[in-house]
Amino acid sequence: MRRQCDFLVIGSGVSGLLCAINAADAGSVILVSKQNAEESATRYAQGGVASVFASSDSFESHIADTLATGAGLCDPEVVSICVREGPEKIRELVEMGAGFTLDANGRDLDLGREGGHSSRRIVHAADHTGLEIERVLLDRARSTGNVEILEHHMALDLAVARRGEKDAACMGAHVLAPDGSVITLNSRATILATGGAGKVYLYTSNPDVATGDGMAMAYRAGALMANMEFIQFHPTCLFHPHAKSFLITEALRGEGGILRDHAGRAFMKDYDERAELAPRDIVARAIDNEMKRTGEDSVFLDITHLGRDFLEEHFPYLTEKLEGFGFDMASEPVPVVPAVHYFCGGVQTDHYGRTTVERLMAVGESACTGFHGANRLASNSLLEGLVFAHRAASVLDEYALPDYGEVSEWDPGDATVSHESVVVSQDWEEIRRFMWNYVGIVRSEKRLARARSRMDLVAREISEYYWRFLVTPDLIELRNIATVADIVIRSASERKESRGLHYIEDYPDKKQSFEHPTVTSRFA
Repeated sequence: MRRQCDFLVIGSGVSGLLCAINAADAGSVILVSKQNAEESATRYAQGGVASVFASSDSFESHIADTLATGAGLCDPEVVSICVREGPEKIRELVEMGAGFTLDANGRDLDLGREGGHSSRRIVHAADHTGLEIERVLLDRARSTGNVEILEHHMALDLAVARRGEKDAACMGAHVLAPDGSVITLNSRATILATGGAGKVYLYTSNPDVATGDGMAMAYRAGALMANMEFIQFHPTCLFHPHAKSFLITEALRGEGGILRDHAGRAFMKDYDERAELAPRDIVARAIDNEMKRTGEDSVFLDITHLGRDFLEEHFPYLTEKLEGFGFDMASEPVPVVPAVHYFCGGVQTDHYGRTTVERLMAVGESACTGFHGANRLASNSLLEGLVFAHRAASVLDEYALPDYGEVSEWDPGDATVSHESVVVSQDWEEIRRFMWNYVGIVRSEKRLARARSRMDLVAREISEYYWRFLVTPDLIELRNIATVADIVIRSASERKESRGLHYIEDYPDKKQSFEHPTVTSRFA
Protein backbone atom coordinates (compact mmCIF):
# COMPACT_ATOMS: atom_id res chain seq x y z
CA MET A 1 0.00 0.00 0.00
CA ARG A 2 1.26 3.48 -0.85
CA ARG A 3 0.16 6.88 0.44
CA GLN A 4 1.45 10.40 -0.21
CA CYS A 5 1.79 13.59 1.78
CA ASP A 6 3.90 16.71 1.42
CA PHE A 7 5.81 16.24 4.67
CA LEU A 8 6.31 13.16 6.82
CA VAL A 9 7.22 13.66 10.49
CA ILE A 10 8.33 10.62 12.50
CA GLY A 11 8.03 11.17 16.25
CA SER A 12 5.58 12.98 18.52
CA GLY A 13 7.70 14.78 21.11
CA VAL A 14 8.31 18.52 21.24
CA SER A 15 10.33 18.60 18.00
CA GLY A 16 8.02 16.38 15.98
CA LEU A 17 4.81 18.08 17.05
CA LEU A 18 6.14 21.59 16.53
CA CYS A 19 7.57 20.63 13.13
CA ALA A 20 4.21 19.20 12.10
CA ILE A 21 2.31 22.27 13.28
CA ASN A 22 4.60 24.64 11.38
CA ALA A 23 4.93 22.41 8.30
CA ALA A 24 1.14 22.45 7.92
CA ASP A 25 1.45 26.00 6.58
CA ALA A 26 3.42 24.63 3.61
CA GLY A 27 1.50 21.45 2.81
CA SER A 28 -0.14 18.28 4.08
CA VAL A 29 1.54 16.51 7.00
CA ILE A 30 1.44 12.96 8.29
CA LEU A 31 2.91 12.47 11.76
CA VAL A 32 3.79 8.90 12.73
CA SER A 33 3.89 7.84 16.40
CA LYS A 34 4.72 4.25 17.30
CA GLN A 35 2.61 4.34 20.47
CA ASN A 36 0.03 6.85 21.69
CA ALA A 37 1.05 10.28 20.47
CA GLU A 38 1.45 11.43 24.08
CA GLU A 39 4.23 8.90 24.70
CA SER A 40 7.61 10.52 24.18
CA ALA A 41 10.65 11.56 26.19
CA THR A 42 9.28 15.11 26.21
CA ARG A 43 6.40 14.28 28.52
CA TYR A 44 8.79 12.93 31.17
CA ALA A 45 11.00 16.05 31.27
CA GLN A 46 10.54 17.40 34.78
CA GLY A 47 13.04 20.27 34.90
CA GLY A 48 12.30 22.86 32.24
CA VAL A 49 13.60 24.95 29.35
CA ALA A 50 16.76 27.01 29.75
CA SER A 51 16.33 30.55 28.43
CA VAL A 52 17.30 34.09 29.29
CA PHE A 53 14.50 36.12 30.88
CA ALA A 54 15.98 37.63 34.06
CA SER A 55 17.38 41.16 33.90
CA SER A 56 20.43 39.92 35.79
CA ASP A 57 21.09 37.27 33.12
CA SER A 58 22.37 37.64 29.54
CA PHE A 59 22.63 35.76 26.27
CA GLU A 60 26.39 35.94 26.60
CA SER A 61 26.25 34.22 29.99
CA HIS A 62 24.01 31.39 28.73
CA ILE A 63 26.27 30.97 25.70
CA ALA A 64 29.36 30.83 27.91
CA ASP A 65 27.78 28.21 30.21
CA THR A 66 26.79 26.06 27.22
CA LEU A 67 30.24 26.27 25.63
CA ALA A 68 31.98 25.47 28.90
CA THR A 69 29.82 22.41 29.49
CA GLY A 70 30.28 21.26 25.88
CA ALA A 71 34.03 20.89 26.49
CA GLY A 72 35.26 22.42 23.25
CA LEU A 73 32.98 20.59 20.80
CA CYS A 74 29.98 22.93 20.56
CA ASP A 75 29.37 24.81 17.32
CA PRO A 76 29.49 28.42 18.61
CA GLU A 77 27.13 29.64 15.87
CA VAL A 78 24.50 27.03 16.75
CA VAL A 79 24.85 27.86 20.45
CA SER A 80 24.22 31.53 19.70
CA ILE A 81 21.23 30.67 17.50
CA CYS A 82 19.53 28.52 20.15
CA VAL A 83 20.20 30.87 23.05
CA ARG A 84 19.09 34.01 21.22
CA GLU A 85 16.01 32.49 19.55
CA GLY A 86 14.86 30.65 22.69
CA PRO A 87 12.86 33.34 24.51
CA GLU A 88 10.65 34.00 21.48
CA LYS A 89 9.86 30.29 21.14
CA ILE A 90 8.88 30.08 24.80
CA ARG A 91 6.62 33.11 24.43
CA GLU A 92 4.92 31.32 21.52
CA LEU A 93 4.23 28.34 23.81
CA VAL A 94 2.69 30.71 26.36
CA GLU A 95 0.46 32.14 23.60
CA MET A 96 -0.62 28.57 22.77
CA GLY A 97 -1.69 28.13 26.39
CA ALA A 98 1.32 26.61 28.15
CA GLY A 99 0.89 27.08 31.89
CA PHE A 100 4.43 27.83 33.03
CA THR A 101 4.94 28.61 36.71
CA LEU A 102 4.94 32.30 37.60
CA ASP A 103 6.87 33.99 40.40
CA ALA A 104 5.36 35.47 43.56
CA ASN A 105 4.08 38.60 41.79
CA GLY A 106 2.08 36.42 39.38
CA ARG A 107 3.32 38.27 36.31
CA ASP A 108 6.82 37.05 35.48
CA LEU A 109 8.07 33.54 34.83
CA ASP A 110 9.49 31.76 37.84
CA LEU A 111 13.07 30.83 36.98
CA GLY A 112 14.87 27.85 38.48
CA ARG A 113 18.57 27.02 38.52
CA GLU A 114 20.30 23.78 37.57
CA GLY A 115 23.83 22.39 37.37
CA GLY A 116 26.26 24.22 35.09
CA HIS A 117 24.15 27.40 34.91
CA SER A 118 25.54 30.64 36.33
CA SER A 119 22.06 32.19 36.68
CA ARG A 120 18.48 31.24 37.36
CA ARG A 121 17.07 30.71 33.85
CA ILE A 122 15.01 27.50 33.90
CA VAL A 123 11.45 28.16 32.72
CA HIS A 124 9.23 25.42 34.14
CA ALA A 125 5.70 24.24 34.79
CA ALA A 126 6.14 23.16 38.42
CA ASP A 127 8.07 19.87 38.04
CA HIS A 128 6.23 18.52 34.99
CA THR A 129 7.34 20.92 32.27
CA GLY A 130 7.59 18.36 29.49
CA LEU A 131 4.10 17.08 30.20
CA GLU A 132 2.70 20.59 29.87
CA ILE A 133 4.56 21.29 26.62
CA GLU A 134 3.45 17.94 25.18
CA ARG A 135 -0.17 18.70 26.12
CA VAL A 136 -0.19 22.13 24.48
CA LEU A 137 1.53 21.04 21.27
CA LEU A 138 -0.53 17.88 20.87
CA ASP A 139 -3.75 19.85 21.31
CA ARG A 140 -2.60 22.30 18.65
CA ALA A 141 -1.49 19.54 16.25
CA ARG A 142 -4.80 17.70 16.61
CA SER A 143 -6.72 20.89 15.85
CA THR A 144 -4.58 21.75 12.81
CA GLY A 145 -6.51 20.67 9.75
CA ASN A 146 -3.50 19.82 7.61
CA VAL A 147 -1.95 17.36 10.13
CA GLU A 148 -2.90 13.68 10.25
CA ILE A 149 -1.56 11.69 13.23
CA LEU A 150 -1.03 7.95 12.79
CA GLU A 151 -0.74 6.40 16.23
CA HIS A 152 0.60 2.87 16.81
CA HIS A 153 2.39 2.99 13.46
CA MET A 154 6.11 2.25 13.49
CA ALA A 155 8.66 3.44 10.94
CA LEU A 156 10.40 0.34 9.65
CA ASP A 157 12.96 1.99 7.34
CA LEU A 158 13.35 5.04 5.15
CA ALA A 159 12.24 4.82 1.52
CA VAL A 160 15.43 5.77 -0.27
CA ALA A 161 16.14 6.38 -3.95
CA ARG A 162 19.81 5.51 -4.36
CA ARG A 163 21.75 6.67 -7.40
CA GLY A 164 25.13 5.57 -6.11
CA GLU A 165 26.73 4.35 -2.90
CA LYS A 166 26.83 7.83 -1.35
CA ASP A 167 24.17 9.59 -3.43
CA ALA A 168 20.69 9.07 -2.01
CA ALA A 169 17.40 10.89 -1.60
CA CYS A 170 14.75 10.09 1.02
CA MET A 171 11.26 9.74 -0.46
CA GLY A 172 9.46 8.93 2.80
CA ALA A 173 9.37 5.78 4.89
CA HIS A 174 8.03 2.25 5.07
CA VAL A 175 5.73 2.09 8.10
CA LEU A 176 4.41 -0.95 9.97
CA ALA A 177 0.67 -0.59 10.65
CA PRO A 178 -1.07 -2.10 13.69
CA ASP A 179 -2.50 -4.94 11.56
CA GLY A 180 0.99 -6.03 10.47
CA SER A 181 0.80 -4.58 6.95
CA VAL A 182 3.50 -2.21 5.68
CA ILE A 183 2.52 1.18 4.23
CA THR A 184 4.93 3.16 2.04
CA LEU A 185 4.42 6.80 2.96
CA ASN A 186 5.91 9.01 0.24
CA SER A 187 6.74 12.65 0.97
CA ARG A 188 8.56 15.70 -0.36
CA ALA A 189 10.64 15.80 2.83
CA THR A 190 10.94 13.49 5.84
CA ILE A 191 11.70 14.84 9.32
CA LEU A 192 13.12 12.46 11.93
CA ALA A 193 12.06 13.49 15.44
CA THR A 194 12.29 10.08 17.06
CA GLY A 195 14.25 11.10 20.14
CA GLY A 196 17.13 9.28 21.74
CA ALA A 197 18.28 5.74 22.30
CA GLY A 198 18.39 5.19 26.04
CA LYS A 199 17.03 1.65 25.68
CA VAL A 200 20.38 0.65 24.14
CA TYR A 201 21.50 0.52 27.80
CA LEU A 202 20.30 -1.59 30.70
CA TYR A 203 19.42 1.37 32.95
CA THR A 204 17.89 4.53 31.55
CA SER A 205 15.58 7.38 32.45
CA ASN A 206 14.05 7.17 28.97
CA PRO A 207 10.63 5.69 28.13
CA ASP A 208 10.38 2.41 26.23
CA VAL A 209 10.01 4.20 22.88
CA ALA A 210 13.62 5.47 23.02
CA THR A 211 15.22 2.80 20.84
CA GLY A 212 17.16 5.03 18.44
CA ASP A 213 14.85 4.38 15.49
CA GLY A 214 15.57 7.59 13.61
CA MET A 215 19.32 7.38 14.18
CA ALA A 216 19.43 3.79 12.93
CA MET A 217 17.26 4.44 9.87
CA ALA A 218 19.27 7.51 8.89
CA TYR A 219 22.54 5.60 9.27
CA ARG A 220 21.29 2.77 7.07
CA ALA A 221 20.24 5.38 4.49
CA GLY A 222 23.80 6.69 4.42
CA ALA A 223 23.50 9.82 6.58
CA LEU A 224 26.53 10.96 8.53
CA MET A 225 26.37 10.45 12.30
CA ALA A 226 28.28 12.67 14.71
CA ASN A 227 29.49 12.47 18.33
CA MET A 228 27.73 9.21 19.16
CA GLU A 229 30.21 8.44 21.95
CA PHE A 230 28.85 11.30 24.07
CA ILE A 231 26.03 9.80 26.14
CA GLN A 232 24.78 11.68 29.15
CA PHE A 233 24.06 9.73 32.30
CA HIS A 234 21.60 11.58 34.49
CA PRO A 235 23.11 11.50 37.97
CA THR A 236 19.90 10.91 39.90
CA CYS A 237 17.37 8.26 39.00
CA LEU A 238 15.40 6.64 41.79
CA PHE A 239 16.94 3.40 43.04
CA HIS A 240 13.97 1.10 43.61
CA PRO A 241 13.10 -2.32 42.14
CA HIS A 242 9.73 -1.09 40.87
CA ALA A 243 10.73 2.45 39.82
CA LYS A 244 11.39 1.80 36.17
CA SER A 245 13.14 4.76 34.53
CA PHE A 246 12.03 7.25 37.18
CA LEU A 247 14.15 10.40 37.09
CA ILE A 248 14.71 12.70 40.07
CA THR A 249 14.87 16.17 38.55
CA GLU A 250 18.10 18.15 38.66
CA ALA A 251 16.06 21.08 39.93
CA LEU A 252 16.23 19.50 43.41
CA ARG A 253 20.00 19.96 43.40
CA GLY A 254 19.46 23.45 42.01
CA GLU A 255 17.41 24.24 45.11
CA GLY A 256 20.09 22.92 47.47
CA GLY A 257 19.77 19.13 47.42
CA ILE A 258 22.86 17.37 48.81
CA LEU A 259 24.33 14.07 47.65
CA ARG A 260 25.44 11.84 50.52
CA ASP A 261 26.98 8.39 50.84
CA HIS A 262 25.53 5.66 53.07
CA ALA A 263 27.40 7.11 56.07
CA GLY A 264 25.67 10.46 55.52
CA ARG A 265 28.81 12.20 54.23
CA ALA A 266 28.36 14.92 51.58
CA PHE A 267 30.96 13.94 48.98
CA MET A 268 30.57 16.22 45.94
CA LYS A 269 33.05 18.87 47.20
CA ASP A 270 35.72 16.13 46.90
CA TYR A 271 35.18 16.13 43.13
CA ASP A 272 34.34 19.70 42.12
CA GLU A 273 34.16 23.07 43.85
CA ARG A 274 30.65 23.53 42.42
CA ALA A 275 29.58 20.42 44.33
CA GLU A 276 26.01 19.38 43.43
CA LEU A 277 25.79 22.18 40.85
CA ALA A 278 28.63 20.79 38.73
CA PRO A 279 27.69 19.63 35.20
CA ARG A 280 26.08 16.23 34.87
CA ASP A 281 29.14 14.35 33.61
CA ILE A 282 31.10 15.29 36.72
CA VAL A 283 28.26 14.48 39.12
CA ALA A 284 27.49 11.14 37.42
CA ARG A 285 31.14 10.04 37.51
CA ALA A 286 31.42 11.10 41.14
CA ILE A 287 28.39 8.99 42.10
CA ASP A 288 29.69 6.07 40.04
CA ASN A 289 33.06 6.30 41.80
CA GLU A 290 31.48 6.51 45.26
CA MET A 291 29.38 3.42 44.55
CA LYS A 292 32.46 1.51 43.37
CA ARG A 293 34.51 2.76 46.33
CA THR A 294 31.96 1.75 48.97
CA GLY A 295 30.45 -1.26 47.22
CA GLU A 296 26.96 0.18 47.75
CA ASP A 297 24.17 0.04 45.16
CA SER A 298 23.25 3.72 45.43
CA VAL A 299 23.92 7.06 47.06
CA PHE A 300 21.35 9.40 48.61
CA LEU A 301 19.88 12.77 47.64
CA ASP A 302 19.00 14.77 50.75
CA ILE A 303 16.53 17.64 50.37
CA THR A 304 14.93 17.40 53.83
CA HIS A 305 16.22 20.83 54.93
CA LEU A 306 13.82 22.60 52.54
CA GLY A 307 10.75 21.45 54.41
CA ARG A 308 7.49 19.83 53.38
CA ASP A 309 5.62 23.01 52.39
CA PHE A 310 8.33 24.10 49.96
CA LEU A 311 8.62 20.65 48.38
CA GLU A 312 4.89 20.16 47.95
CA GLU A 313 4.51 23.62 46.39
CA HIS A 314 7.50 23.44 44.03
CA PHE A 315 7.66 19.70 43.31
CA PRO A 316 4.10 18.37 43.56
CA TYR A 317 4.49 15.71 40.84
CA LEU A 318 7.73 14.38 42.30
CA THR A 319 6.40 14.39 45.86
CA GLU A 320 3.34 12.37 44.84
CA LYS A 321 5.29 9.87 42.73
CA LEU A 322 7.89 9.26 45.43
CA GLU A 323 5.18 8.73 48.03
CA GLY A 324 3.79 6.06 45.71
CA PHE A 325 7.14 4.25 45.96
CA GLY A 326 7.20 4.62 49.75
CA PHE A 327 9.53 7.63 50.08
CA ASP A 328 8.89 10.91 51.89
CA MET A 329 11.62 13.25 50.64
CA ALA A 330 10.61 15.88 53.20
CA SER A 331 11.75 13.61 56.04
CA GLU A 332 14.32 11.20 54.54
CA PRO A 333 17.05 11.14 51.88
CA VAL A 334 16.10 9.35 48.64
CA PRO A 335 18.33 6.59 47.14
CA VAL A 336 19.57 7.48 43.64
CA VAL A 337 21.81 6.06 40.90
CA PRO A 338 23.00 7.35 37.51
CA ALA A 339 21.21 6.13 34.37
CA VAL A 340 21.47 6.85 30.65
CA HIS A 341 19.51 9.99 29.95
CA TYR A 342 20.47 11.77 26.73
CA PHE A 343 22.42 11.25 23.48
CA CYS A 344 24.42 14.37 22.65
CA GLY A 345 25.28 12.85 19.26
CA GLY A 346 22.96 11.84 16.46
CA VAL A 347 22.29 12.42 12.79
CA GLN A 348 24.57 15.23 11.66
CA THR A 349 22.62 18.28 10.46
CA ASP A 350 23.21 21.82 9.28
CA HIS A 351 21.74 24.89 10.95
CA TYR A 352 18.26 24.11 9.58
CA GLY A 353 18.06 20.41 10.38
CA ARG A 354 19.10 19.15 6.93
CA THR A 355 21.06 15.89 6.98
CA THR A 356 23.59 14.69 4.41
CA VAL A 357 20.86 12.62 2.71
CA GLU A 358 18.77 14.69 0.31
CA ARG A 359 15.19 15.41 1.50
CA LEU A 360 15.93 13.97 4.98
CA MET A 361 15.90 16.19 8.07
CA ALA A 362 16.45 15.50 11.76
CA VAL A 363 15.52 17.51 14.84
CA GLY A 364 15.64 17.09 18.59
CA GLU A 365 17.61 14.34 20.32
CA SER A 366 17.88 12.24 17.17
CA ALA A 367 19.97 15.03 15.59
CA CYS A 368 23.45 16.35 16.21
CA THR A 369 23.31 20.07 15.48
CA GLY A 370 26.50 20.96 17.34
CA PHE A 371 24.59 22.65 20.17
CA HIS A 372 25.58 20.27 22.97
CA GLY A 373 29.13 19.33 22.02
CA ALA A 374 30.65 16.75 24.37
CA ASN A 375 28.11 17.32 27.15
CA ARG A 376 24.64 18.87 27.30
CA LEU A 377 23.93 21.69 29.71
CA ALA A 378 20.85 20.97 31.84
CA SER A 379 17.50 21.97 30.28
CA ASN A 380 19.07 22.85 26.93
CA SER A 381 17.39 19.88 25.23
CA LEU A 382 13.84 21.25 25.11
CA LEU A 383 15.33 24.57 24.05
CA GLU A 384 17.09 22.98 21.06
CA GLY A 385 13.94 21.07 20.14
CA LEU A 386 11.85 24.25 20.06
CA VAL A 387 14.36 26.29 18.07
CA PHE A 388 15.26 23.66 15.47
CA ALA A 389 11.67 22.55 14.90
CA HIS A 390 10.96 26.10 13.75
CA ARG A 391 14.15 26.32 11.70
CA ALA A 392 13.53 23.00 9.93
CA ALA A 393 9.94 23.93 9.08
CA SER A 394 11.06 27.29 7.70
CA VAL A 395 12.94 25.68 4.77
CA LEU A 396 10.41 23.03 3.73
CA ASP A 397 9.24 25.07 0.74
CA GLU A 398 12.54 24.32 -0.99
CA TYR A 399 11.54 20.69 -1.53
CA ALA A 400 9.68 20.28 -4.82
CA LEU A 401 7.50 17.28 -5.62
CA PRO A 402 9.85 14.36 -6.45
CA ASP A 403 9.39 11.31 -8.66
CA TYR A 404 8.03 8.77 -6.18
CA GLY A 405 8.34 6.04 -8.80
CA GLU A 406 12.01 5.80 -7.88
CA VAL A 407 11.04 3.94 -4.69
CA SER A 408 9.27 0.59 -4.59
CA GLU A 409 6.75 -0.50 -2.01
CA TRP A 410 7.92 -2.78 0.79
CA ASP A 411 8.67 -6.35 -0.35
CA PRO A 412 8.80 -9.00 2.41
CA GLY A 413 10.34 -11.53 0.01
CA ASP A 414 10.23 -15.09 1.37
CA ALA A 415 9.96 -14.02 5.01
CA THR A 416 7.74 -16.15 7.25
CA VAL A 417 6.17 -15.81 10.67
CA SER A 418 8.74 -16.45 13.40
CA HIS A 419 8.24 -19.04 16.12
CA GLU A 420 11.58 -18.21 17.75
CA SER A 421 10.88 -14.90 19.50
CA VAL A 422 13.23 -15.98 22.30
CA VAL A 423 16.06 -14.93 19.96
CA VAL A 424 14.79 -11.34 20.02
CA SER A 425 14.52 -11.15 23.81
CA GLN A 426 17.89 -12.83 24.31
CA ASP A 427 19.75 -10.47 21.94
CA TRP A 428 17.93 -7.44 23.37
CA GLU A 429 19.04 -8.34 26.90
CA GLU A 430 22.62 -9.13 25.84
CA ILE A 431 23.16 -5.86 23.98
CA ARG A 432 21.81 -3.70 26.79
CA ARG A 433 23.85 -5.51 29.43
CA PHE A 434 27.22 -5.42 27.67
CA MET A 435 26.67 -1.78 26.67
CA TRP A 436 26.11 -0.94 30.34
CA ASN A 437 29.11 -2.92 31.54
CA TYR A 438 31.60 -2.06 28.77
CA VAL A 439 30.51 1.27 27.24
CA GLY A 440 29.22 3.05 30.33
CA ILE A 441 30.18 6.05 32.45
CA VAL A 442 33.85 4.99 32.65
CA ARG A 443 35.35 3.15 29.67
CA SER A 444 38.63 1.43 28.78
CA GLU A 445 40.15 0.09 25.59
CA LYS A 446 39.81 -3.45 26.90
CA ARG A 447 36.10 -3.01 27.67
CA LEU A 448 35.45 -1.41 24.28
CA ALA A 449 37.22 -4.29 22.54
CA ARG A 450 35.02 -6.75 24.41
CA ALA A 451 31.94 -4.80 23.38
CA ARG A 452 33.02 -4.82 19.71
CA SER A 453 33.60 -8.56 19.79
CA ARG A 454 30.16 -9.28 21.25
CA MET A 455 28.45 -6.75 18.99
CA ASP A 456 29.86 -8.41 15.85
CA LEU A 457 28.40 -11.77 16.86
CA VAL A 458 25.00 -10.41 17.87
CA ALA A 459 24.72 -8.20 14.76
CA ARG A 460 25.20 -11.18 12.44
CA GLU A 461 22.53 -13.14 14.29
CA ILE A 462 20.07 -10.24 14.16
CA SER A 463 20.68 -9.64 10.45
CA GLU A 464 20.02 -13.28 9.61
CA TYR A 465 16.88 -13.33 11.74
CA TYR A 466 15.61 -10.01 10.33
CA TRP A 467 15.61 -11.15 6.71
CA ARG A 468 14.17 -14.62 7.39
CA PHE A 469 11.05 -13.58 9.30
CA LEU A 470 8.21 -11.08 8.96
CA VAL A 471 8.90 -7.88 10.85
CA THR A 472 7.36 -7.11 14.23
CA PRO A 473 7.76 -4.01 16.41
CA ASP A 474 10.09 -5.92 18.76
CA LEU A 475 12.29 -7.07 15.89
CA ILE A 476 12.45 -3.57 14.37
CA GLU A 477 13.48 -2.10 17.72
CA LEU A 478 16.08 -4.84 18.28
CA ARG A 479 17.63 -4.14 14.89
CA ASN A 480 17.71 -0.42 15.68
CA ILE A 481 19.32 -0.69 19.12
CA ALA A 482 21.93 -3.04 17.62
CA THR A 483 22.71 -0.49 14.90
CA VAL A 484 23.01 2.37 17.41
CA ALA A 485 25.08 0.28 19.82
CA ASP A 486 27.53 -0.54 17.05
CA ILE A 487 27.92 3.14 16.12
CA VAL A 488 28.47 4.11 19.78
CA ILE A 489 31.15 1.45 20.26
CA ARG A 490 33.01 2.45 17.10
CA SER A 491 32.79 6.17 17.88
CA ALA A 492 34.02 5.64 21.45
CA SER A 493 36.91 3.54 20.18
CA GLU A 494 38.02 6.32 17.83
CA ARG A 495 38.29 9.00 20.54
CA LYS A 496 41.64 8.44 22.26
CA GLU A 497 41.09 11.03 24.96
CA SER A 498 38.68 11.89 27.78
CA ARG A 499 36.36 14.81 27.05
CA GLY A 500 32.94 15.70 28.40
CA LEU A 501 30.80 12.59 28.70
CA HIS A 502 33.44 10.29 27.19
CA TYR A 503 35.86 9.17 29.91
CA ILE A 504 38.32 6.42 29.03
CA GLU A 505 40.86 5.23 31.62
CA ASP A 506 43.61 4.67 29.05
CA TYR A 507 43.50 8.34 27.97
CA PRO A 508 42.37 10.37 31.02
CA ASP A 509 43.23 13.82 29.59
CA LYS A 510 41.84 16.02 26.84
CA LYS A 511 43.92 16.31 23.65
CA GLN A 512 43.81 19.27 21.29
CA SER A 513 44.12 16.91 18.31
CA PHE A 514 40.66 15.52 19.16
CA GLU A 515 38.91 18.89 19.41
CA HIS A 516 36.55 18.03 16.56
CA PRO A 517 33.38 15.94 16.10
CA THR A 518 33.60 12.19 15.64
CA VAL A 519 31.85 11.56 12.30
CA THR A 520 30.70 8.07 11.31
CA SER A 521 29.16 6.67 8.12
CA ARG A 522 28.12 3.19 7.08
CA PHE A 523 30.16 3.79 3.91
CA ALA A 524 33.35 4.86 5.73
